[in-house]
Amino acid sequence: MTPSTSGRPAAPTLAEELRISIARLSRRLRHLRLAEPGTEDERLSVTQFAALAAIERHGSMTPGELAQHEKVQPPSMTRVIAFLEEQGLVNRAPHPTDGRQVVISATPAGGEHLARERRRKEAWLGRRLAELSPDEREVLRRAAPILDKISRA
Repeated sequence: MTPSTSGRPAAPTLAEELRISIARLSRRLRHLRLAEPGTEDERLSVTQFAALAAIERHGSMTPGELAQHEKVQPPSMTRVIAFLEEQGLVNRAPHPTDGRQVVISATPAGGEHLARERRRKEAWLGRRLAELSPDEREVLRRAAPILDKISRA
């Protein structure tokens, strides 16, 4: 919270409240699969899951591009890719224009894994939304496009 002139914490600003709430919800959704592990191939670390999702969302990329996108060191991403490849979730192919490099792509199994995780998260969120009053759900329905607009700025 921001300090006030009286020495007591001031009321949180809207930006602060949103930052905290969105971060908490995001963290809860990210770690949902860790709290509810499924089959062995679903036990990916947060970094492994994020890398797989980035490949699916943005298409094939080199290991270096993926490391840069995910803000990790290339040797760390090399280990992530090796694990995902062992699990059959990604594959490597020669780079179309640079024979020294490879590109990483999601496999159909990788896409299915992400779809299962999305369904699990949506089911969890759906249960939480069902616990809210109709008025609270309406507020969130109206806020969703605004939050999306902010996220794209």
